[in-house]
Amino acid sequence: MRRPLGALACLGSLAALSTPATAANAATAPPAPQNLCGVSVSAPYVVPGGQIEVTAARNGCDTTSLFRIRLKSAQRGPDRTVKSGALRGVANGQLSIRLKCSKNFRTYYAEVIDYRGNQARSIPVRLSCSIPSLPSPTTTGSPTGAPTNAPATPVPTTPVPTPPASTTKPTTPTTAPATPVPTTSAPATPPPAPKPTASAPKPTTSAPATPPPATPPTTAPGTVGTAEENEVVRLTNIERAKGGCGPLKHDPQLRQAAYGHSADMAAQNYFNHTSKDGRSPWQRIAAAGFTGGRGMAENIAMGYRDPASVVSGWMNSDGHRKNIMNCSFNLIGVGAAKNAKGQIYWTQNFAAK
Repeated sequence: MRRPLGALACLGSLAALSTPATAANAATAPPAPQNLCGVSVSAPYVVPGGQIEVTAARNGCDTTSLFRIRLKSAQRGPDRTVKSGALRGVANGQLSIRLKCSKNFRTYYAEVIDYRGNQARSIPVRLSCSIPSLPSPTTTGSPTGAPTNAPATPVPTTPVPTPPASTTKPTTPTTAPATPVPTTSAPATPPPAPKPTASAPKPTTSAPATPPPATPPTTAPGTVGTAEENEVVRLTNIERAKGGCGPLKHDPQLRQAAYGHSADMAAQNYFNHTSKDGRSPWQRIAAAGFTGGRGMAENIAMGYRDPASVVSGWMNSDGHRKNIMNCSFNLIGVGAAKNAKGQIYWTQNFAAK
């Protein structure tokens, strides 16, 4: 099970998204706006409350259609549909379904179809509510002129091997985690407040009390991102070097888009590549002022308590790993934000420029 990255477990989840110009399971941003109709679906992931959730979307369409999503359990023989949902008369919209999670590991995947020639299938993920999970990478449609269709390759019925779950906090990060597992990080202990002076004030004029030193900024002037975010960049580049890929540069605009999405998910209590206002990763990246990218991708995760665990979680998830190990990318933006419970939402935005 992966943590809130791509593979899900009850404690965390992950999700990966990229454009077709990038590796498989990544959706590439179109080179120019086009009026395309397509569907996309996320890989199943675990959400708080012990439920498995899947989200599908239909975008760029002018005509309405029946829009159906199915959550399937991979098994020997025909795979079984364990949950389904549909919307009628939909031109563009989003639909989510949930299923009560089992404590036993099972392999799930999702399919979406609009009965107008568009369909998509997520990657299979092995989930359980016994440990924190990650949202699996989202399969998106191609930005080319043809409607977005997921590859028709059959989903393996053999359960995906589950990475060993670990409840202990990793020490010095060495290998990037495959899927960020949602864990609650303890908030930093605030400095003790100065004790009040017990003695009565003297009649003479006393010098003003020295104000406590200001808290140093988390981001040093002239740098991009916080120390935690830059550690994610460093660990990601270590993994890329192992596969012969060049290092990624932390881009301020991609970082702005990544942090904005993490902060929005943390504030509004959701976990998805599509924002609550309906924006896609590519729209958020463009709104941050980034232009000219030849290919883009996004990984998200929730609940992983530190950079080492979240990178490790992503690296243990096929879709997320493909985004990280796409050698055509040369820029990255990382954003990390905590919700009211102290859980961290992580976002990685990649681009080739």
